[in-house]
Amino acid sequence: MQTPPEHTREQCSIRAPSGTTTARQDARDTLGRVFGFDDYRAGQEAVITRLLAGKSVLSIFPTGGGKSLCYELPALLLDGLTVVISPLIALMKDQVDFLVSRAVPAARLDSSLEREEVLQVYSDLNSGRLKLLYISPERLGNERFLHSLQRRRISLLAVDEAHCISEWGHNFRPDYLKIARLASQLNVGRVLTLTATATPTVASDIARAFGIAEEDVVHTGFYRPNLKLYVTPCEAAERTDLLLARLRERPPGPTIVYVTLQRTAEQVAAFLSGHGLDARAYHAGMDTEDRNAVQDAFMASDRLVIVATIAFGMGVDKADIRYIYHYNLAKGFESYMQEIGRAGRDGGESICELLACADDVVTLENFSYGDTPTPQAVAALIADVLGRGPVFDVSIYDLSSDHDVRTLVVQTLLTYLELENVIQATGPFYSEFKFQPQKTSREILARFDPARADFLRSIFSQARKGRTWFALDVEQVSRSTGETRDRIVKALGYLEETGDLVLQVAGVRQGYRNLQLACDRGMLGETLSARFTRREEHDIARIHRMLQWAEHDGCLTKHLLDYFGETRGDCGHCARCEGVPARPLPPARYVVPGEAEAGPLRNLRAEGRDALATPRQLTRFLCGITSPATTRAKLRAHALFGALKSVPFREVLAFVERPA
Repeated sequence: MQTPPEHTREQCSIRAPSGTTTARQDARDTLGRVFGFDDYRAGQEAVITRLLAGKSVLSIFPTGGGKSLCYELPALLLDGLTVVISPLIALMKDQVDFLVSRAVPAARLDSSLEREEVLQVYSDLNSGRLKLLYISPERLGNERFLHSLQRRRISLLAVDEAHCISEWGHNFRPDYLKIARLASQLNVGRVLTLTATATPTVASDIARAFGIAEEDVVHTGFYRPNLKLYVTPCEAAERTDLLLARLRERPPGPTIVYVTLQRTAEQVAAFLSGHGLDARAYHAGMDTEDRNAVQDAFMASDRLVIVATIAFGMGVDKADIRYIYHYNLAKGFESYMQEIGRAGRDGGESICELLACADDVVTLENFSYGDTPTPQAVAALIADVLGRGPVFDVSIYDLSSDHDVRTLVVQTLLTYLELENVIQATGPFYSEFKFQPQKTSREILARFDPARADFLRSIFSQARKGRTWFALDVEQVSRSTGETRDRIVKALGYLEETGDLVLQVAGVRQGYRNLQLACDRGMLGETLSARFTRREEHDIARIHRMLQWAEHDGCLTKHLLDYFGETRGDCGHCARCEGVPARPLPPARYVVPGEAEAGPLRNLRAEGRDALATPRQLTRFLCGITSPATTRAKLRAHALFGALKSVPFREVLAFVERPA
């Protein structure tokens, strides 16, 4: 696989394409007039100049490197709409609020908006008033939204967290893979992909997906001279006291302590608070109101300690974070680089310390093992999907439930089938529609010419009235009227946008076309199973690379940057460069299951649970990893659920597979 060349900070000032002098001056004028900046940060002008020249660009900047300006500024100079795809609601909200404060017509569509706000966004979108629209990747699965988008001229599509498009990125999301095809279908003028954590392989995947030329990959380098990296090997039992000592011996400052589990966040925050520190927990299991309160408090404080899962920090624009502690091991260099990148954005010295404990490996590995389907499950899924005929549709939720495979894994398997050119996506659609009129049918129909009014009347006449909602079977309406499903859905979406009715949809299904009806399903199953296994091995290798780095006896910064393809000498300011010697990590502490556990295992098998029929299902259960089947059977409350959660997955699997 060809990979992009290494880029250094100096290579960002690549000469701009010819004929862009006026565009460059317009951009500089906008930089000062709208955004209030005297000059660009490294790499920004190289990206913006290329976009204004009509080129698609891959931007690889470190966290806090100013990626957002690279699409916000061109959006004001291009004739048309800029669509920004971001997985982070908090980030979208902050950026839209900033742009609106600068009189820039920008909006966002996400699940946190009220109905009136959504209608206003659609109104602004359809009238052409918007210059920037922020959406989540999941919004691209909304067929009504896509119908609206198809009516607009999209001059720029910006894809944030673009490493998600690569299956070798650290948080691969199948929805991202479809963005490149959608960009082509929407006839997008140019694409900007942005990431802070791309290895050369991942960068190559992104560039290839969007047809980005090698010379249009702008890489500013990952090195942050103000970040001091430290690693302290420790036992699990001493870690909390060690963290407390660090917080007390160093000057106070805004601090994030990253942990893996939600319960750990609560426990550590309570411990620190009990010892006189201003500390609060943050994780995805908290109410939205409580999370927002913690985040607001952190933004306003100069010394608050947030003990958080990785749910915290993404989209938090606080420049003076002085300390990042990893109480638990990060799941890989990509995650670690992203998380420490939140420190010291003001340029001030910041300390990033990893409290390295080998016991963390078990929990991190289990996340990966829990997502790997068995060969039998892969074969059954393939047979199910490909046995539905030349054109078919599926429910991701139903497939997940029927085959005891997590929904994300089902999505990934369908994506793999697309990559193998076995199936082709025809688009998502909803199987259930409900509407609630906001006006009488006479008032609604009066606005349309006779032909369109008759069309709408034929739709309304087939709706089934409930207590407060009308239910509509779109497929039935299509058959009885002879109108296409697409036209019917577009009409309902239009009436929702104009405020004539409130629309509810459910039962999302994914449509596909089978391209290889006579394919060898056995061989295909082996190929995809091997692919899932490689991904599992790749994720496990990431975790162990973190362990090896913690014991590395050379410059920590240099070794980290090497992984991302950036060659530098010793940094001079990490723990190793300051003379702190490397130490081996204390070995993980666990007891290999034996005779004492064999009896309970036999009893568990004797219960005859369908959800625990295979060795891997049993292993997940004993390691405390849920699945659709165990959730449906309510087995999380079982006395043996998670009984061996501190034991490595492979050890438990070997124990389960041992002859009775």
